[in-house]
Amino acid sequence: MKLSTKGRYGLRAMVDLVLNSKEENISLKSISERQNISMNYLEHIISVLKKSGYVKSTRGAKGGYSLNKSPDDISVGDILRSLEGSLNPVDCALVNENKQCDDMDCCITKVVWKKISDSINDVVNNISLQDLVDGHNDIHQEIQRR
Repeated sequence: MKLSTKGRYGLRAMVDLVLNSKEENISLKSISERQNISMNYLEHIISVLKKSGYVKSTRGAKGGYSLNKSPDDISVGDILRSLEGSLNPVDCALVNENKQCDDMDCCITKVVWKKISDSINDVVNNISLQDLVDGHNDIHQEIQRR
């Protein structure tokens, strides 16, 4: 499984929102500049995250973007699936209930795909956006001490 820039940039944008939105909305321009993401691409990413219910927008002089949920309630898996779709390593009926497979009964590798899929989903579902922010803050504090 390889994540696209959409998933990677989406995670960066969401962490940026948490780190910089202290009770105020954040402009896409400021996220774009801090994260070195093109405005057009960031607009597309934020649009998807907004439709998924993770981000909200406010219009006006103090307008911008903010989280629609607590960072504790948004998992890395939520964000990645919103932007990337399925995180399954293969398009297999064992890991995708909507898929039909003629080889389901005789496939000797299905156990491998199921274990990989379960492992990936377990990891990304158990890391919250707040965990990423906390990790960023820990690294930043360590750098400051040096």
